[in-house]
Amino acid sequence: MRSFAKIMFVVVLALIVTSAFAKPAESSQNSLVITFKDGHQQTIPVADIAKMEFKGAAVAPKTGSDKLSPSTPAHFHGKWRVGDGQGGTFTINLEDNGRAWKSIGSGGGTWVLVDGEAHITWDDGWKDKIRKVGRKFEKVAYGPGKSFDDDPANVAIAVSAEPI
Repeated sequence: MRSFAKIMFVVVLALIVTSAFAKPAESSQNSLVITFKDGHQQTIPVADIAKMEFKGAAVAPKTGSDKLSPSTPAHFHGKWRVGDGQGGTFTINLEDNGRAWKSIGSGGGTWVLVDGEAHITWDDGWKDKIRKVGRKFEKVAYGPGKSFDDDPANVAIAVSAEPI
């Protein structure tokens, strides 16, 4: 189980170790590059960094369904335990190649990331989406012939069975 803070610690540690043993670079090779949500980047030479702190909930350790913000398909890869809308559960497996599998009904389908949600189109005509709502995830189901913009047939909990 990895958290953003652990990953950032390893990246910063690797940069520090690399800069300690490497000869001074003439380019921005030994730099920390920060990419902001709007796409612009800021480069800071590692030699100029005295201390780094990560404050706020975005870097707190995350587990299970409490993953970091779902902004990339990688946040949805793996197995999900989801409600069927009638009190039962089934599993959905989202592969990194865009294929999807479920343990009920017609098992196959495809999925894509749309506005931070995993949109799944099943071979049997059903559609599901997994989305983050607050600190949890939910699965929203749409019957055959319905679109992701229609009223859902049911909404149920979704929990990652493979924490990142």
